[in-house]
Amino acid sequence: MTLRFIGTTSDDGECPTLYEIEGSDEILVQGVRETDPERLVQLRDVKESETFVRVPRSLISRFAPRSEAPELQPFASISHFFRDFKHTAWRLETRRGYASDRSSPKWGRFLAGEDISRDSDNTWRENVRAQTALGKRFERVRLVDEPLTQGQEFLLASAPGNVAAGEDIRNLTRSRAEGLRLPEYDFWLFDSRVVARFIFDDDDTTLGVYVTEDAAEVLAACQARDAAWHHAVRTEVVALEMEHRSHVP
Repeated sequence: MTLRFIGTTSDDGECPTLYEIEGSDEILVQGVRETDPERLVQLRDVKESETFVRVPRSLISRFAPRSEAPELQPFASISHFFRDFKHTAWRLETRRGYASDRSSPKWGRFLAGEDISRDSDNTWRENVRAQTALGKRFERVRLVDEPLTQGQEFLLASAPGNVAAGEDIRNLTRSRAEGLRLPEYDFWLFDSRVVARFIFDDDDTTLGVYVTEDAAEVLAACQARDAAWHHAVRTEVVALEMEHRSHVP
């Protein structure tokens, strides 16, 4: 089963850490193995297969899930959030490509070398314009590999249309994201209050989202947002750098 990183109180990339075992109701705890014989002898009903680790109380208080796991919902179920949020809709994009992009009419044009940066408004961009006109913010950080994957090149090429509509889209290298211990999953964070976490299959197709207001989940998403936003680079800057590299002999 897949492990999902929940959070850590370690600043240097070591333990302690909590993980969710996806598809189950169990949490995996990473910590320092307990070896003190005086403590071990006080443990009760110990099975031969069991081991014991020490973690700080702050790890549990900050990150341990406090509510039942939410049910998987279709992405369409959160469409109202993109109109009804009060101040900020923030997205972390972590994948190397998306099936929805590859099925887009723009994908073939992109592969043919056409300019896909200034397409006319669609429903998404019309809503972005309407919400940002009210003072709200649409923001994204996209993780990018070095070199960019084809899917990431497509997103970079099409981003100017979304930016012109009012989105603030930034990019962060995957190596930097790993150093910051950012989550390895996509999510939307609405008003620092609601998290919608994406689930994908192996073909990059969205299977649905988990929606939660659990305080631990929201806190982890806010921390990821703050770290990513601080280090990410605006899409316009990345595009200029890529164009410059393409002209260097």
